[in-house]
Amino acid sequence: MRRFLDRLYMLSGGLAALAILGICLLIAAQITFNVIARIGGAGLSYTIPSYADFAGYMLSTATFMALAYTLRAGGHIRVGLVVQRLPRRVRWGAEVGSLAVGALFATTATYYAGLLMAESWHYGDKSTGIVAIPTWMPQVFMVAGLALLAVAFVDTMIESLRAGGPILTDMGAE
Repeated sequence: MRRFLDRLYMLSGGLAALAILGICLLIAAQITFNVIARIGGAGLSYTIPSYADFAGYMLSTATFMALAYTLRAGGHIRVGLVVQRLPRRVRWGAEVGSLAVGALFATTATYYAGLLMAESWHYGDKSTGIVAIPTWMPQVFMVAGLALLAVAFVDTMIESLRAGGPILTDMGAE
């Protein structure tokens, strides 16, 4: 199970990286079209339809798909200056408590994001850009990212409980 979850976190991080790459390529292509139009005149003016919308969808995908990977890599912002000064047992209790609260919030967010996605599907909601995209499509990545974050919180909490001590402060120190 450990290998499966680690691969799943890595896959979600990879998807986030691909989304960032997609944003870079899309914006670079539009900038190239703008430069060509400036040099060659209005006859060579091209625009990628709804490029800003697509960049926004990819940014949302990158944001949500990176959450679980970042948690497991110890990359989320923590109050390290305060936490490192706590005694080990207190630090461990704070870690387990914060992981439980994080799991609760992530699970609740997943539930409501799932309801939003189901509503978008049910009503056939579409984006308002030049290219009308069903809104449930980008919302899938939001729901998947939040669900995976909830799994990562529970996974990390179980790992911390099994270790009998804090593990997150050790993850970020590597």
